Order: sequence, then structure tokens, then C-alpha cells
Amino acid sequence: MQGLPGLDGEGRWDIPARLNMARQCLGGAQDAVAVIDLTGTGRVDVTYGGLGDMVDGLARALLAHVQPGDRIGVLLSQSQWCLAAHLAIWKIGGISVPLFKLFKHDALASRIGDSGAALVLTDAEGAALLGDLAEPLLVDQIGVAGPGVDFADTGPDDPAVLIYTSGTTGSPKGALHGHRMLTGHLPGVAMSHDGLGQTGDCLWTPADWAWIGGLFDVAMPALALGVPVVAARMAKFDVTECERIIQTGSVRNVFFPPTALRMLKAADARIDGLRSVASGGEPLGAQMLAWGRDALGVGINEFYGQTECNMVASSCGAKFAPQAGCIGKPVPGFDLAVLDGDTPTDGEGDIAVRRGAAPMMLGYWNRPDETAAKFRGDWMLTGDRGIWEGEFLRFVGREDDVITSSGYRIGPAEIEDCLMTHPDVATVGVVGKPDALRTEIVKAYVVPKAGSDPSVSLLQAWVKERLASYSYPREIEFVEALPMTVTGKVIRRELKARAMSEGETET
Repeated sequence: MQGLPGLDGEGRWDIPARLNMARQCLGGAQDAVAVIDLTGTGRVDVTYGGLGDMVDGLARALLAHVQPGDRIGVLLSQSQWCLAAHLAIWKIGGISVPLFKLFKHDALASRIGDSGAALVLTDAEGAALLGDLAEPLLVDQIGVAGPGVDFADTGPDDPAVLIYTSGTTGSPKGALHGHRMLTGHLPGVAMSHDGLGQTGDCLWTPADWAWIGGLFDVAMPALALGVPVVAARMAKFDVTECERIIQTGSVRNVFFPPTALRMLKAADARIDGLRSVASGGEPLGAQMLAWGRDALGVGINEFYGQTECNMVASSCGAKFAPQAGCIGKPVPGFDLAVLDGDTPTDGEGDIAVRRGAAPMMLGYWNRPDETAAKFRGDWMLTGDRGIWEGEFLRFVGREDDVITSSGYRIGPAEIEDCLMTHPDVATVGVVGKPDALRTEIVKAYVVPKAGSDPSVSLLQAWVKERLASYSYPREIEFVEALPMTVTGKVIRRELKARAMSEGETET
């Protein structure tokens, strides 16, 4: 696929010798709208020139406190100031550390302590959350008038941002990225939005900008591509507020995390006027994709990646029809493989990305052993299992999530997708439970839809009729809620621990 941003005419990475992400994001016409801020009582349009003035004001203040290479926290929700904070840090050669407003004391302490961030750009609300963990610098109390600040002379591999993983598979680790990271996201972001940058495009996500999905799948690529980005706060996803934001912000392009899509579907929501919808983080399944085409008026383009190396595969409805159950094709610029040991295979194996991809992390912060363990030769291991279906990549599950039952290897994602097609199921998590006879059995934790009362036998029959007979859940437990990360992913390891405990009790 030719003509994608971030790539040259041959589909290879186009990375200059000197590169600063702040310069990339502030290159739009000075009078063009960069940010549509809906965080106050009305709509405020911020131009590239106005955003640049905010960045310079923060940069001048930072230079009085920090040195290039210092880690600086950003504890701000979606807003024009959140963007300006990261850009100011990158402009002076610092390393920004995104922090989430919903974190409690221990979560903030672990990230601030591990990164060594002594200063945090925040607001009054964030300062109260910080306490004595770090020195707060209140962004809205800094003047924007004054001389401009030069961009630091940084290269593509100079550190720029330290993003902590969401903790799906263990304690959060800091993934350190260089200034090439933004360029590395551009082709996948453009592809997942059917060619982002068309006249009238305007991008928004309900995902917080403290995570890679909000900051680098939406906010910064939009600025770099000259597409207005909408900033709007939703402490908790609300369907009515979502619809208001899309209308008020003139939104045409949305990144909806799977959790948001499930909530829209449960509310029978219908949204008009969108040109593209992208989703990533976990597979959606054929039933959700079909709902999206009907209720949102467009196909949902799934994409795949992780904090360590993001936007590596994507669907693109404008270029090719999706394949049910698959998460798309490799994004140009990336060399993906499914490995059996050290060897690429056409069968099931470990999803891996070859070294040299622009958005690949420099390494885990202060964790050289864990960085080394992430790689196998020239390949970065994602920790996910997958299988090729022609040019399409099918996600099987996390390596630690794959269930071994009676000699079969069973991916939980397919069973979850199947159960999600039942009209009485709101959400579900599937894990393996220890079993003396079969090694493991499939166990499903199901959250029923409000007002519904499905039976175990009904849901078991639903899966038996649609998937392999050996993969149906031999146990189903109805629960009120599932353990979730703050980014809306089911924490299967907690369900796995619960199932392991149940298995020990039974034996």
C-alpha cells in the first residue's frame, strides 16, 4: 500500500537523521485549527500558532527546573494543556512520563519512583493527587507571552517518552521510546482510518491520553497529519455524552476501545456522520463488526499493537475487505512473523516484529534483563499467539492465556467472541481451569445483560453449535463484573488465579 505517511515511495521508513516529535506536531499552518477543546463550558478552537505559544511558555518554565534527558511527569486529562505539556518536554529534549488521573497513590508512586520524575506538569486536581510524591508545576498558571524556545537538536533514537504498560500480564514496566516513535505510528493510524487526513477529518477518542492508545493512536498523529483533534473529558464512558462530543466537536473519525463499543451496542446507540472508526486492544469478533456497520454507518477497522511496538497490523476497509476473526494485515514498514521457536511458520506460533520498526521501544526503563527477554534474535516477541490466514493475522490469545485441554490448544478469544454474540451476554472472560483428567478445562466468567437470566446449558449449547466440540466452556460462572485494566482490557491473569484457586480447592 503506497502513499502512507512515515514511509518513502518504496514503503520503507522515512526517518531523518535529526528528528524532534514536537517539531513534527507543530508544523501545521499557524492559523489552522489544531485542537478543539470541549473540556470547559463550551467549544474552544486552538490553532497551531496558539498551541505553539503555549508550548513555548511551558518550555521556558521547564528550563528553569530541569535538564535535557530528565523525566517529567504529565498528570493531565484530555485538554489543550495536556498536548502542550508533552510537546514542551520534547521540545527541550526531556522525556515525558504520561500519568493517569484515575491512579491512586500507590500507582502514581510506583511510576514516579521508577522513572525518577521529580517534576510533574499538572493542574490543581492533579497536584492534590500527587501529594509529596513530586513537585507539581501547574500548567494553567504559566504565561504564554515571551520569546520562542529552540527545538532541541535530537535524533530519532534519543529518548522522548516513557510509557508504562497497563499491567495486563504483570507489574507495569516503563517502555522507553525515541523521537522516531511518532513517525512509526503514522502509517498504521492513517490506514486504520481509511486514509486519515481527508478534507473535513476530525479525530477523537474516549481513551485517556495517559495511554499509548490515546496519545499516539490519536492525539499526536492528528497534530502531525494536520487533522484537528478533539479534547473532551469523560471520567466514565457515557453513551449520551459520547454522542454530544461527536456532534459538538464535528468529529468524523473515532478510535473506540472495545469496551466503549460494547457499551454503545448494549445501549442500542446509533451514530451518524462518521467517516471512519478504528478499534484495537482486543479482538472484536464478527458479531461486533456487523453491529458497527449498521449502527455507526461505517466498517470498524481493527488494528493491533502494544505499548512496546504499536500499530503493527491493521484493517483498512477502503483498501481491502476485512476477514472475519482476523485483526488485519501487516502495516507497510513492518516485518511481522509467527514464530515456531526461532523459525517463522504458517501454523500457530508467537507473534513477533522484526527489529528496526520505527515505533519499537528502545527498551524497558532500567530493566536490561527483561528487555533482553523480550527479543529472540532479530524478533521482538509480543507475548501473543497468532496464526496466518493468507495475508491476514488472526489473534489466538496471550501466550500465557492459551488453554491446553485433552491435547488441544484452545485460544480464549474465539470462545469469548462466540459468547458475545449471544443476546443475553454483556461481556465475558475465558480462562483455563486445572483439571486432573484433561489438564485444563475451559471456564467462562460471564456478565449477563441487565434483565437477562441465561442458563449455563443454554450458553454451552450456543458455543457447541458454533465452535469445535472440545472448546465449549465446561464451566460457566455468572458474575457482576470482570477485573479490568484502566484501559478496559479484561485482566485474564486475575481470572486465571481465581480458576487455579478453585481447582486446588476441588482437589
